[in-house]
Formats: sequence, C-alpha cells, structure tokens
Amino acid sequence: MSLQTPLVEIFVQHREQLRRIAMSIVRTADFADEIMQDAYLKLADGSCMRSVQKPLFYCCQVVRNLAMDHFRRRTTEASYRSFGLDVEEMARPTLVTPEKVLNEKQVIAALEQALGRLPERTRRAFELYRLQEMTQRDIALTLGCSATLVNFMIRDALDALQGCRNLLDD
Repeated sequence: MSLQTPLVEIFVQHREQLRRIAMSIVRTADFADEIMQDAYLKLADGSCMRSVQKPLFYCCQVVRNLAMDHFRRRTTEASYRSFGLDVEEMARPTLVTPEKVLNEKQVIAALEQALGRLPERTRRAFELYRLQEMTQRDIALTLGCSATLVNFMIRDALDALQGCRNLLDD
C-alpha cells in the first residue's frame, strides 16, 4: 500500500464535502467538477510522497487551492474581456510622428483631387458605395441609372484613385 492510497480513499469518501468547498469558490457546477477531477488526479498521481498527518484537511486544502487558482484565472480573463483589451494590440505602440501626419494629409489631398476630377455622378456613386455603404442596386435607384452603370462608375473611381496608391506605400 503506497502513501497516496489513503489520500485517494479519503478523497472518495468525502467527495461531496470537497465538491461543496470547490462550489463555494467557483460558483459553477461544471467548474467545481473540473476542480474535483484535477484534485483527484493530483492526489492519485502520488506527487505528495510524504506522510500526511491530517488527510481530510490535506484533501480540503488541495481542492481549495485549485479552486482559488481557477477563480483567479477566470477573474483575470474576464477583466480582459470586459474592458475589451486586446493584448496583441497593446503590444504595438502607435507612434504619431510629424512626418506621418504630413504624409496622411498629402494622401487625403491627393484622394480629394483625384475624386474631384471625376464626373459628379461617378463621384457620388463612389461616395454612396464606400462612405454610405449602400448596395449597387440602391445606388442605381438613388441616381436613376442601372446597377451595371453603377458598377462601371465605381470601377472608374477606383481606377482614378489607383494613382494615389504609391502615396500610401510610402
């Protein structure tokens, strides 16, 4: 008979009491069951090869510690979700430099100039499509033309803006 066998027996005998301890901390039956499984495996694994003077107390402490760890982990994860924090986004600092601001202003000016050279109806179709997020069918109804013509007008606007792409790459 190994040293951990009495612990496993005590654990099985007092399973309901130990589950109530886990339940009082994590407040969810599913999580309490997970903790009970983890605790059983920890005790059955034999990772504690020393003699335990109070086996029931030891089992209670194992369950309590696992439940507290689980509770802390869930609370921490929930705080990231509730504040909408994206850890990956936090790792990337955004540096706004004067050069970047100037470049963005130049891009906007070039886009406005390119759109200004388009026929009014083509520019309007493009703005409705990109800024108002209207469908091509709805744009056709608004402008009184066919959806096919709207498709061509949007393509013409995109072609006109293609010349500004090199500004964006810089």
